[in-house]
Amino acid sequence: MAYLIAIDQGTTSSRAIVFDDKLSVIALAQQEFRQIFPAPGHVEHDPEEIWTSVVATVREAMAKAKIAAKDVAAIGITNQRETTLIWDRETGKPIHNAIVWQDRRTADQCRKLHAAGHEPLIASKTGLLLDPYFSGTKIAWLLEHVEGARAAAQAGKLVFGTIDTFLLWRLTGGKVHATDATNAARTLLLDIKTGAWDGELAGLFGVPAAMLPQVKDCAADFGTTLSDLFGGPIRILGVAGDQQAATVGQGCFSPGMMKSTYGTGCFALLNTGNVPVASKNRLLTTIAYQLDGKRTYALEGGIFIAGAAVQWLRDGLKIITKASESGTLAARADPAEQVYFVPALVGLGAPYWDADARGAIYGLTRNTGPAEFARAALESVGYQTRDLLEAMHGDWPGSGEAGTVLRVDGGMTASDQTMQFLADILGAAVDRPVVKETTALGAAYLAGLQAGICPPPERFAAAWKLDRRFVPMMDKETRARKWAGWRDAVSRTLTRR
Repeated sequence: MAYLIAIDQGTTSSRAIVFDDKLSVIALAQQEFRQIFPAPGHVEHDPEEIWTSVVATVREAMAKAKIAAKDVAAIGITNQRETTLIWDRETGKPIHNAIVWQDRRTADQCRKLHAAGHEPLIASKTGLLLDPYFSGTKIAWLLEHVEGARAAAQAGKLVFGTIDTFLLWRLTGGKVHATDATNAARTLLLDIKTGAWDGELAGLFGVPAAMLPQVKDCAADFGTTLSDLFGGPIRILGVAGDQQAATVGQGCFSPGMMKSTYGTGCFALLNTGNVPVASKNRLLTTIAYQLDGKRTYALEGGIFIAGAAVQWLRDGLKIITKASESGTLAARADPAEQVYFVPALVGLGAPYWDADARGAIYGLTRNTGPAEFARAALESVGYQTRDLLEAMHGDWPGSGEAGTVLRVDGGMTASDQTMQFLADILGAAVDRPVVKETTALGAAYLAGLQAGICPPPERFAAAWKLDRRFVPMMDKETRARKWAGWRDAVSRTLTRR
């Protein structure tokens, strides 16, 4: 039997999952790493901690599965997108901590570029908006603020990569400097219509072309691991950013299919086929996946705080000791209390894109307590998802004509209470799959597709299995009242009205 290993390098932890050739989970290992907050709105990761956690989890998962390197057909990598690294071409040593996708330190630079009139050009080529979320301004910040970095980059001594590229470099001993189309599409530097780096954009952000990795299909030859890492060489044959990997894992290969992943943040993607749809509602146009040189596009909306709201209940407010307690606590909330939590802890993402907004709680009374805070945190995920869904229907009206069905995945989907509220506030069905590890599944599938042991996309999609469908139970009047309250809360929070 040939096995596949998915490296799922996320925002708060690294995981390795072993799948068999039928894409069933055999073993899993996970390791958290530090979140570094050097200043308000700044979020960093130690690249060496990420690297050691990836190696450790792959070794642990292989040990649990009782397999050796010779048993593994391929590795697939999926990763937190936009998180930015620059390292020395010779030594492989990063020049600074990784700047995480949540980081807002480049908000002023984005405002200046916007004021100078550059956003229309950027949006037309990349499908993205000017926001600190993306990699371009993070690269510029590192080159300007790390001593000697600009000169070293211009001399060809430094290379840039998102997390997938950094892992590929380390796994192959510096032999491969590459990324896939989905990660490249999140940098503000890729023309998504041609699938190539754009010189005009690189010049705008001051990024030397020599720093940029080679862009490949999601299923491609990304090199071979060093033999001493896992007891023998293993081919790396698949790479995709986490949200695109989840789209693949959910079998969303047909235009109109939609998935939403609930991890640290929440990201919804709507497959729009081979045509990039320009958003009128401040959504992103992005590459969903690229196979055999052909790009499939998606509309995407990103929520920066989803599962992170539960982490805040645990680590910030300390009203729970573990994430799984949030639902139990929320269930004790007084139904008569209507508390809204707008979780703009690192700004607001789509469709608002307000980098300066900060979290706010509305509707507090003398009776408000921990249970109401917990319910408001969980409900905020549903409200934000509806924001995205309405924007998508506005951009691509046909997507809502047959009745929306949302396929969901990620850690928060384990909560029946949270998924039921999601269906209630959307007024739409929510489908939770049997295989919850859809992000890792997508990465494993891409590697297996390239290795020749997984079926083509249409057959893979046909094998998708439903665990539970949540249907709306809330009456229209309650839904309308709650939605109006949310919209009012957001309007009070925005700094750009």
